[in-house]
Amino acid sequence: MRSRTSYITDCLGIAPSSSSFSIRKSITTMSPANYSVPLYTTSNGCPVRDPNAMLKMGKFGPTLLQDHHLIDLIAHFDRERIPERVAHAKGSGAHGYLEVTDDVSDIVSADFLNGIGKKTPLFLRFSTVGGEKGTADSARDPRGFAIKFYTQEGVIDWVNINSPIFFIRNGVQFPYLVHTQKARDPKTNLKDPNMFWDFLLNNPESVHNTMFVFSDRGTPFSYRHMHGYSAHTYKWVNKEGKFHYVQVHLLTDQGIKNLNNEEAHALEADDPDHAGRDLYESIEGGEYPSWTIYIQTMTAEQAEQADFSVFDLTKTWPQKEYPLRRVAKLVLDRNPENYFAEVEQSAFSPANTVPGIEPSADPVLQARLFSYADTQRYRLGPNFNQLPVNRPLQAYCPFQRDGPGRTDGNYGAVPNYPSSFEPLNYRADASNNEAHEKWVGEATSFHWGATEKDYEQPRIFWELFKNTGQQDAFIHNVTENVKATRPDVQKRVLELFSKINPEISELMSHSLETKAKRT
Repeated sequence: MRSRTSYITDCLGIAPSSSSFSIRKSITTMSPANYSVPLYTTSNGCPVRDPNAMLKMGKFGPTLLQDHHLIDLIAHFDRERIPERVAHAKGSGAHGYLEVTDDVSDIVSADFLNGIGKKTPLFLRFSTVGGEKGTADSARDPRGFAIKFYTQEGVIDWVNINSPIFFIRNGVQFPYLVHTQKARDPKTNLKDPNMFWDFLLNNPESVHNTMFVFSDRGTPFSYRHMHGYSAHTYKWVNKEGKFHYVQVHLLTDQGIKNLNNEEAHALEADDPDHAGRDLYESIEGGEYPSWTIYIQTMTAEQAEQADFSVFDLTKTWPQKEYPLRRVAKLVLDRNPENYFAEVEQSAFSPANTVPGIEPSADPVLQARLFSYADTQRYRLGPNFNQLPVNRPLQAYCPFQRDGPGRTDGNYGAVPNYPSSFEPLNYRADASNNEAHEKWVGEATSFHWGATEKDYEQPRIFWELFKNTGQQDAFIHNVTENVKATRPDVQKRVLELFSKINPEISELMSHSLETKAKRT
């Protein structure tokens, strides 16, 4: 039986190579741009004599159904769009690599993170989160920061955002959040600020990330000038089977650069694709953006003693207690050849991982493990992992066979089950789950409501705003958004922020009164 490596290289027509870079580059640049100008044909390869001609019954008669070029052209045109992403619809991407700079073998056994100087090819997609596909890049919104690493042990996706926290910490609320931050009013089909704020006010634990988004960090100048964070807690396992809780930080080497509220609105009108343009032009000009990757780590014993839950997505880990530890450098150095094939068809899921890196019991992460891959099955089809931009360097997955969208040899004659006749290789150390947490309990209706503790970190955040000159910008940004809501919603917003510090609600109240007089 052929090895998995020889099989995939045979199917893709790529010569075997010890370099994952050469394989990955071949996979992601298979396009007409790599060849001479091709002969124009129909979809079945039949040459077309005149692409601008139609076949008709006489000069002024009706069109003939036998005009295969016309029917082929129109039929494809009617189907040339795929559903946009439910969230993260508007985005830009680029290829690059991760280079290990520091030894972290005591923390993780994952092959791609071990060996100083080791490089792993990657694809990174930036995005706005709540907007539609036509959303301006400068919209006030969190930003997606999704990375696909093509490692020798499989594809691992880091589905990050540009904030170290998030609005919710309970997985069942994930669809509600997207509905209220993205969806339109069912009656008017208009964006509804009342719906937007009502969800946040009904879930006061969201106030920490609300403060982040309504600071100028909510409108980054470009994708190159923002940090990325796992936000979720993961488990990294070393070769001895011992795990640490880990959060990942990707700190921009270009420095943080943001837009104020008015600059962001101006770009919506003047250059709504500003961030995508900036990313493309910087790479095309040889100015390759980079990020330094750090981790925060916590032992299981430290997690038990912490005064917050490591599974709480609305909290940050204090860096004084859990300092940053450098891991690697991430560099983007190549633009896509085809936006649709490489950016639009890219598909990410936090469930895609490699030995040594596992999900934690974070409730929102647990919901995302299923949701992300499932939405791609709907959007791209059940075999979306076979698309070149999503395909692992080598794989034999016997249960993922047949069905629509197979783009390779479908594993040839190899059986699609663990066969005794052509036995498969198994990696006995691929998982160390038996050495990890052991969960015992009854099925429980879980609701993680807000408490007074949810206002502690926002109070610290407010003091940071005052020390960094973001105080006025935050007040202005919130009240500019809230002024369009109903009076009862405005009252609830003031009540929420007064729980952090009465000073905030007083400043907001004054700002709202001033804006009302101007209108």
